[in-house]
Amino acid sequence: MKAGVARTAAPWRTAAAPPAEPDGPFVTELRGLKERTGLSLAALAARTPYSKSAWHRYLNGAQRPPRSAVEALAGLARVDPAPVLALWDAADRRQDPDEPSYDVLPPESVRPRWLPRSALALVVAVTAVTLTLVAAHRSGAPSGRPAAPSPRCRGASCQGQLPDVSACDRDAQTKSSVRDASYAVRLQYSPSCGAAWAEVQARAADARVIYVRSGQDVLSASYPGDGTAGSSSPMLAVSSPEGVEACAGVDGKVACTGLDAEPGGGR
Repeated sequence: MKAGVARTAAPWRTAAAPPAEPDGPFVTELRGLKERTGLSLAALAARTPYSKSAWHRYLNGAQRPPRSAVEALAGLARVDPAPVLALWDAADRRQDPDEPSYDVLPPESVRPRWLPRSALALVVAVTAVTLTLVAAHRSGAPSGRPAAPSPRCRGASCQGQLPDVSACDRDAQTKSSVRDASYAVRLQYSPSCGAAWAEVQARAADARVIYVRSGQDVLSASYPGDGTAGSSSPMLAVSSPEGVEACAGVDGKVACTGLDAEPGGGR
């Protein structure tokens, strides 16, 4: 198992999103949070999964930030994210009232419409139970003890899916990890699905960000860092876990697995 270290810099680009209203209440509040942090754009980039240029677009109203970016900024400002998230939701409803909220960041230049996580889980769960019962009936296995469900995706079809919903977690292997007294971040890999994802457990009381990346391919989600249960990122379709990192925002820094040195950062 590879040893990991905590780092404070993460140079990558985020996916594009619809532009925000240039000087609306949400952008004004976002700028106020940035001022409250006392951080420069470079320092924001070093402490979050979002680049300096991305923060420039968010704060100028040229691009709508993802929900996880808003939560990350509120966390750095040490304020309750609920008021600014209410403005974020209101702006989202004005732009596209029919689009469901989802924290996964799709690849750049593509913004598919995702099913809400609860609806997706229900559809997959019903399908999995039906297929399991049919397979048990055909094999003569007792219906009270169905066989373990087969993975619901493989390779590219796993991109952006959740490991538990897709049954990819049944053969998950921990490839690298980084931990401290208050958190543990792990890189998980499923050989049967050909996919990797990040897992985190943390005691922090506020919402944080978890993400998995391979080069410029990044998927992220927000998680409640209340220590009640582990949280997973969406999955990246990869042929091997080599070169893949699992990261999470914990204790005011970004902790990543599989790194041999701590890169520099700055304001």
